[in-house]
Amino acid sequence: MTWLLPRLLMAVLAALLGFVVGAVVRKVSGVDSLGLGFGVACAVVLTLLVDAVRGHRLLGWLRGNQLENAPRDTGLWGEVGYRIERAVRDRDRALAAERLALEQFLSAIEASPNGVLLLDAQEQIVWCNRVAADHFSLDPARDLRQRITNLVRAPSFVAYLQAEQYAEPLVLGNGRGQGTLSIIVRDYGAGMRLVLSLDITERVRNEAMRRDFVANVSHEIRTPLTVLAGFIETLHNLPLTKAERDRVLVLMTQQTQRMQTLVSDLLTLAQLEGSPRPAPDRWVSLDAMLTRIAADAEALSAGRHQMRLKVHTGTELAGVESELMSGIANLVTNAVRYTPEGGEVEVVWRLLDDGHGELTVVDTGPGIAREHIPRLTERFYRVDGSRSRETGGTGLGLSIVKHVMQRHGGELLIQSEIGKGSRFRLVFPAARVRAASDAALGDEAAFGAAALSDS
Repeated sequence: MTWLLPRLLMAVLAALLGFVVGAVVRKVSGVDSLGLGFGVACAVVLTLLVDAVRGHRLLGWLRGNQLENAPRDTGLWGEVGYRIERAVRDRDRALAAERLALEQFLSAIEASPNGVLLLDAQEQIVWCNRVAADHFSLDPARDLRQRITNLVRAPSFVAYLQAEQYAEPLVLGNGRGQGTLSIIVRDYGAGMRLVLSLDITERVRNEAMRRDFVANVSHEIRTPLTVLAGFIETLHNLPLTKAERDRVLVLMTQQTQRMQTLVSDLLTLAQLEGSPRPAPDRWVSLDAMLTRIAADAEALSAGRHQMRLKVHTGTELAGVESELMSGIANLVTNAVRYTPEGGEVEVVWRLLDDGHGELTVVDTGPGIAREHIPRLTERFYRVDGSRSRETGGTGLGLSIVKHVMQRHGGELLIQSEIGKGSRFRLVFPAARVRAASDAALGDEAAFGAAALSDS
């Protein structure tokens, strides 16, 4: 009520002014009623004029952008202006807070790994994040207010959207090319819809690999089991000579060894995938490992190949000796198995300029076609399945090598060409390579040195 007193004072001043004007008019004209009427009219006009001026100033401020303060008048108009200005400022603060909250919410959705599309009742795009734009090949700015079915024309998506049966997600090919999307639609508001998309390419690939893995393991184990079962039935039902019985037992032993090798490789893979990365401060002698691998390769070759294995490198590697042995030995034995008689197998170690170490296994075998090379490290993948089984391979060797190198921070590089042999390179990071010293020998090398000193 602070405006009431100034308002009363203004009315009193207007009345006094009207009284004075009325008295002057009455004195001049000598007519009492004329003086009274003229005085009242002057008081009313003055009051209205002051109100009009103040009201006009307030209306002018309201018609503007309200960035400046409202007119600072006294009385009623001053109070009205102050109240309106405060309401406007409260509205602006509320709008700013809501705008900030909306921007933060949209930023959070933008950071989501899922695609998010907002559609209105006419199936027009209200908003979409970058992931959704990437999934559906959209432009987040240009395609706003466009019908989604005009831009994403996959028949299954259009039918799914129009059927309005969203209990189950839709699996759809990624609009960018290779890939698979899982799409979920939810209704909200007045006929509006929320479209969520998730790239499940990796999940689908993993599920396919898991199915293939189970199928391959089942096949690899079923074959020797079938052979063993047949031999056992033969031994049980047929009278065999000693030579025939010995032959059957040899074949049974081979099939048993095949299964044992397969199980061993599977356990090795499981251990590699489930174990933490090896510590970088446990050093093993590369020479000791290469010496053992060379002996095994020579025995496997049995003089059928020209072996060039340089076992004196003067180098140590940081890691788990058994894993490194397994990775290197797989490459060398593969080279021996797949190289025809009279071919060459070479193992070379060299230190690169950037401190990395590189172990290269080269053979003069039949080579591998370019389209097979990216898949060589997949489990059970074989370029020639029949030949692999003849050589005793399980199809897991290169997968083991890849996992060993990944765990030791290195990589496996493969180069091959049909008719020109293959080159497998193991590149070790500089932090896991150093010159050999007597203070840090591998477990096997240290044990061998101790035995020699005792003798």
